[in-house]
Order: sequence, then C-alpha cells, then structure tokens
Amino acid sequence: MALPLSYNIRNIAVRWKVTVLAIGGISLVVAVLLVLTAMANGFRVALSATGSPENAIVTQRGSGGELTSGFTRDNASMIMVDSRVERDDRGQPLASPEIVIVASLPRKTDGSDVNVTVRGVSLMAFKVRQNVRIVEGRNFTPGLYELVVGKKASDRYQGAQVGSTIKIQRRSWNVVGVFTAEGSGFESEIWGDVDVMGAAFNRSNGYQSLTVRLKDPSTVAAFDAALQRNPSMQVQMAGEREYYEKQAGPTATTLVRLAIFVGVVMGIGAIFGAMNTMYGLVASRTREIGTLRALGFSRISILVAFMIESAFLALIAGIVGCILALPVNTMSGATGGANFSEVAFAFRLSPVWLVVAIVAAVMIGIFGGLFPSFRAARTPITAALRDA
Repeated sequence: MALPLSYNIRNIAVRWKVTVLAIGGISLVVAVLLVLTAMANGFRVALSATGSPENAIVTQRGSGGELTSGFTRDNASMIMVDSRVERDDRGQPLASPEIVIVASLPRKTDGSDVNVTVRGVSLMAFKVRQNVRIVEGRNFTPGLYELVVGKKASDRYQGAQVGSTIKIQRRSWNVVGVFTAEGSGFESEIWGDVDVMGAAFNRSNGYQSLTVRLKDPSTVAAFDAALQRNPSMQVQMAGEREYYEKQAGPTATTLVRLAIFVGVVMGIGAIFGAMNTMYGLVASRTREIGTLRALGFSRISILVAFMIESAFLALIAGIVGCILALPVNTMSGATGGANFSEVAFAFRLSPVWLVVAIVAAVMIGIFGGLFPSFRAARTPITAALRDA
C-alpha cells in the first residue's frame, strides 16, 4: 500500500524550519550556477552577434586576431575589386578596410584604467555592417579628429560621451556620436576615420583587417582558397560571424567550465547538507515510521515516500534558485576580449540552463535523500515503537 502524496506535503509544512534550511542550501547552489552560466552565455552572445552572416573578414595569414594582423593597401584594393564582392547602388565595393589599436580609458565606476579597442573605419563600414546605427549625435566627418563610441563604451568609460574629448596617442579626439550594434562586441569599441588614424598611429602603409559584403556568402571557402594560392598575398578569409565566435571561444569556454566546477563543488556540499537534513527528519519521526509500519505500510512505501519528499524539497529549491537568479538578466559585465581590451556584455539566462539547474537540484535531493530513506525503510517496527 502506497503512502498518499498529501502525507509528504503535510510533513514539509509541519517541519517548516528544517524545510527552509534545506531549500536555502540547494537554491543557493542553483543560483550561483545560473549566474556564472549567464555570464558565459552573455559573453558568447555578445561576440557571436558581432558580424553579419553575409560578410567575410580578411586578416593576415596565421594571425591570432586583428591586433596582430597586417597587410598592404594594394592587397586590400585587389580584394575589394573582386567580382565576388557586393557593390552598392553607386557601384562602390561594400568593403571596409580597418586598423585596430588599444587605448586606455578610465572606468566610470572606480576610475581605474582599462583597455578599449579603437577601430579606424571608413564611412562604408556603416553600409557593410547594417546593424550599426548612430543613436546619439552624428557620425564622424572624414578627415577630422572625430570619434563615435559604442553604447556600452559610452555607458562605462569616462569621457566617452558626446561633446567630450578623448586623448589617444597624445592627440585630442572629439566624441561626436554614439552608436548601437544590436548588443554585439562593437558596442564596446570606439570608431574614427581610418585615414586620419592611420597617419596618427603610424599605420599609413596598410590595414589590419578588411571586412567585405559577399554576393554569395557560401563562396567564403573558395574565396579564401584563391587568396591563399596567390603568392603575392599573405592573407586569409573567414566568415565575419564565425571569426568573432572563434575569438569568443576560449574565454566563454573558461567561464562555462568555471560555472560547472563551482556548481559541482557546491552541489557535493548541498548533497551532504540534504543528507544531514533527511537523517534529522528520519530520527525525529521514529515513532511515526513505526506507526506506519504497524498500520501495514511496506518498507518500499516508506522508502518511496521519503525519496519523494527529498526530491520535492529539491524541486522547490531549484525553482527558488531560478527565481533568485532572474535579476542577473538586468546586469552587465565586462571581460577581456581577443584584442587584450575590455568587452562589455549583458548577462543572459539561457532556458536550457534553467532546466539543467532544476534537474541538478532534483538530483541533489535524490542523492541526499537516498541513504536516509533506506534507513527509514529498514527501521524495525518494535525498535521504532520502543524508541518512541
């Protein structure tokens, strides 16, 4: 004969103090796991959204990123006039030759200096990357020492607001606009005219990357193969989105591994905590267990009842942990990117990880309640009634 579920629910309500302690321990494990994975997921989404599936990026062959890349202007010109590159309504190639440097700016929060990516682009960059839009002020004027800053950079750094002046390489640059890029890593950057920056930063002889819009994105591999067969070029081509996803890989993977490691360590502690709680519940219900056995309930029924109770407590704890973690969706953070500069991102809770966290909580409850449930089921009737 099976015990009704109402029996377990009443026991949880009656022993509410122990219940709260058990739920609190497991819910904290779930909340920490979700916060760390939200951080990793937010960073990955920020960089994976950087770029368009229609675009390809050209860098120096063998370079690990744009900062270590470099090729001549002649190489860039030859690639831009290729027939596989899309053109605008005026017949101009949709191509953006770019240079990248790293500048130091103070954070608003604590005033400490952090590295920020400064990118030299042409106005064509805003056609090539259609998700980039000026939302405050105006765009920079070619030939002038003017800058536009990403929305996240404007929010995080001192002097990165419209009307301010930033000093880079001993030159003063006027901030004239703020742009968004659908939450991508570009919003952590500062952009200015590539020709002006090339002269100011001694980069006039070449570029570090070239982003092009392709007529057919599926031709990236063939285009790359043709470039690498050309002995006059030492460049490589990759899909823009795939390129930035690869740049995000090591840091995002490290954050996920950290989340799993911390979750496992805390989970083991929570298992022992749940086990201790359930042993306490079994010890305090010795008479109750003896009475149930005397009434004809089998050992299996008692085992199942205690396991259900433990798993149900853990399920509630998992849901509470998810609720505690929900506010991180309104938070933002920053970490190092591929160019040794800070990349700002929004924390993102993944529905998949919410499910994983709840399942992990239930497993903690099951493992934590396993041995105490066996003890309860194996308690002899006479010993239980005598102890009472």
